[in-house]
Amino acid sequence: MLGGRVKRILGALAALLLVGAGTGMAQPAGAQSKAGGVVVNNEDNRHAGYYYPPLTSTEVYKARGQVLQQATRETRLAFVTGLTQQQMSRPYPPNFAIFAKGEDAEKMIIVSIGDTGFRGIYQARALLAQLTAVSRTSQLLRDFAVEDLFTFLDLARMLGFEQLTISDGDTFAHQIEIR
Repeated sequence: MLGGRVKRILGALAALLLVGAGTGMAQPAGAQSKAGGVVVNNEDNRHAGYYYPPLTSTEVYKARGQVLQQATRETRLAFVTGLTQQQMSRPYPPNFAIFAKGEDAEKMIIVSIGDTGFRGIYQARALLAQLTAVSRTSQLLRDFAVEDLFTFLDLARMLGFEQLTISDGDTFAHQIEIR
């Protein structure tokens, strides 16, 4: 069970991230897609074709921080559940869905939804930048005195996420391996 302080920090962080970010078909195993002439192997990506289209691009992000000792499957699920609850409590529909998948909930997926969601890779990156700006005001990053250095991807790594896939839910899916 999550400790009270960690749970409060995650809840506050989820609320904070949503305040800032709110402005603004299964494929067979081994299937491949092309990204700018580069073949992207989807063999280990059973979510492509179900939650988002086949991968169109990938990258590796070297996180600046380490996974927190108290980061567990429950922690990651609490984080995305908190974000989802905050989104659903608003008087307007959310712009994106965020959820965790994988045996240990180690894969974060963000998919644009509705007519007001992001419609391309650059707008998706803008959402990640906005999530970075908001996460830098979180108590968690301030406690470690890294609020001016860490990004949303660093925060995701601290929580134990190993992968983030972001998609418009229609034409592109970009996957980031977080190391």
